[in-house]
Formats: sequence, structure tokens, C-alpha cells
Amino acid sequence: MALKSTIFKASLHIADIDHGYYADHALTLARHPSETDARLMARLVALVLNAHLIKDWCGGDATLAFGAGLSDPQDPDVHLTDFTGRKRLWVEVGQPEAKPLSKACSQADAVRVYAYGPAAEVWWQGTQGALARLDKLQVWRLPSTEMQALAALAERSMALQATLHDGALTLSSPSATVTLEPLRWQ
Repeated sequence: MALKSTIFKASLHIADIDHGYYADHALTLARHPSETDARLMARLVALVLNAHLIKDWCGGDATLAFGAGLSDPQDPDVHLTDFTGRKRLWVEVGQPEAKPLSKACSQADAVRVYAYGPAAEVWWQGTQGALARLDKLQVWRLPSTEMQALAALAERSMALQATLHDGALTLSSPSATVTLEPLRWQ
């Protein structure tokens, strides 16, 4: 018998001071049985870091949503789709292979990867050459220590405040606050 995904609900308040984006989001995240809390929170962080693109790229007329994630490897972890159905942004978290990222670059206007975990540097050293030619791709590093602290915030029902200021993301729940600074690799 196959295990079912666990559903998480998040009430997310974003104050992106860097980009002048302020909004509330009611989110539903499905955590695949093999997905960790750190990966779940990495998807959430990726959504927060790119939420301003709803306004900046699409004038507010777009949808930023979670993809099928681990349930469908052909689907992005997070995507921004404009009102015409065009994929404006494709986001992957973790350490994806170069070939699917190349395919994603042909299907979306921009692709971003948010690498995290203790093996992220090893992954980057091994794949950096293959990814350098993809001009639509940005690769970011989410710090391991802070991602583990964010994993501890994962609850089935979450009320979170996200503040982006001077490149740093502060994510707060009623019980804890974690600040992280993504590092751009490409």
C-alpha cells in the first residue's frame, strides 16, 4: 500500500522590503512520504524569495504555486505562471541534475535552483561546468545550519511572518525566528 502525502497548511505574511512586495498567502503544501522537513521548508523559502515576481514580472496578474514536487519529477517545485499560461519562473530545490535543468530552461523564462544540505558544495563542484552555459539559470545556496533550524518550524498548521531586507530572509513563527542569507553561486 502506497503512503500518502502529508498536508501542511501555512498562513504566510510576506514583507519584502527589498522589492516593495507585501502580501498574505494561504498555502497548502503536500509533503511526499520521502520528503524531509528541511526540503519542505526549502520549497517554502523559494516561494518567499520569488513572491515579488508576481508584481515585478507580471503586474500582479500571475500565480505563484507549488508544483507536484517529488511526486512528479517533471514538475517544478515552485512555479510562476502568468495569465496566459506561460511559465515565467521554474524553481527547483535540492541538487538537481543538469539535463532536467536544461529542459526547464527551454520551458520557462527563468530557472532558479536553491541548493541546501551538507552535500550542496560537492554537488555544485560536480555540476558547475555543465550549468554555466544555461543563461536563464540562477543557482543559490541556502545555508545548512539555518535550513535545519527552519525544518524545526515545520508544523501541520503554520502561521509564519517572512521579512526580506538587505538580502536576508527572516522567517518567524510564534515559537522561533530564523534568519538566513542565500548565497548566489550563478
